[in-house]
Amino acid sequence: MINVTKTFLPSFKNYQSYLKKIYKNGWITNNGPFEKELTKKLKLYFNIKNIEIVSNGTIAIQIAIKSLGLKGQIITTPYSYVATTNAILWEGLQPVFVDIEEKTFCIDADKIEKAITDKTVAILATHIYGYPCNIEKIKSISKKYNLKVIYDAAHAFGVKIGEKHLVDFGDISTLSFHATKLFHTVEGGAIVCKDREISQKVFLLKTFGHIGEDKYIEVGINAKNSELHDAMGLCILSEIDEIIAERKRISEIYDESLSGLNIQTPLKPKNLKYNYSYYPIIFETYETMQKVRNALIKNEIMPRRYFYPSLNTLPYLEKRVKKRCPVSESIANRVLCIPLFVGLRKKDQLKIVKIIRENLN
Repeated sequence: MINVTKTFLPSFKNYQSYLKKIYKNGWITNNGPFEKELTKKLKLYFNIKNIEIVSNGTIAIQIAIKSLGLKGQIITTPYSYVATTNAILWEGLQPVFVDIEEKTFCIDADKIEKAITDKTVAILATHIYGYPCNIEKIKSISKKYNLKVIYDAAHAFGVKIGEKHLVDFGDISTLSFHATKLFHTVEGGAIVCKDREISQKVFLLKTFGHIGEDKYIEVGINAKNSELHDAMGLCILSEIDEIIAERKRISEIYDESLSGLNIQTPLKPKNLKYNYSYYPIIFETYETMQKVRNALIKNEIMPRRYFYPSLNTLPYLEKRVKKRCPVSESIANRVLCIPLFVGLRKKDQLKIVKIIRENLN
């Protein structure tokens, strides 16, 4: 069976060398030496000043919201993984959905202003598939209306606009280090803050709100990651350039093999250094997508409908929140992400393409 993704694992010998050190010093969590080392290396990799590693990408968004003291409405995208909306709801705020662009699938920045009310406190946008939102437009709107900007950059590890990493935009960017991501710590995530004081607050929020044994400052939770997770991150980070290069090679085979077909892929900006995190295809109709999907599954190839459903249609949302987002709903009904991972063989790619071609009509 060929799954839509496959977790990249470093050599066991390399990971084992870290485990031996963990066993020797007996320090397995609570901001240990490998967490400090990974934090330092991520700062260097992204060329940033502030980053906090947390236990997953969803809690990263929740803590981001909490650290900024947000209450009220957050403008967000309906086209993302459900964690983006759930984090807003979990923190007791109201999501306000703004439809997406037809070519990038990111939030349509030209429609944001019309959604702003006296209760709007922030914009939470996702860099879908690692492709950037309209950062400059969102920055302009946020300044005009004094709104905070959080970017869900779960898909954007290693992505640059020009020479600047995508995580270095907005007030806060959040990352997922889940095993399905190209960089992972098995489970994990991170929070990148522009402001040093906010980053320090994030640290408190993820560590029960206290420093040392008895200095309690903030109402916090436990969102720490372990040394075993950080060790995996250190192993993966040492190979990240090769991982991205291999994913690029695989993606280019798809690009060439699928050219000329009646399908749509996201528009890539010219100054973008991409990470090749996904390979989404938008079919002309829902029926065509399902026909292709069923044919692939029949051949033991497991694509995935990243991202379905459109989040504005989630069944547990209040009726007043369920605003129509026709572009997002249409894309969500017609999208299919096909397998992309290090180790995917060319012959399997060509088999996937052949099945797609045969079922387009």
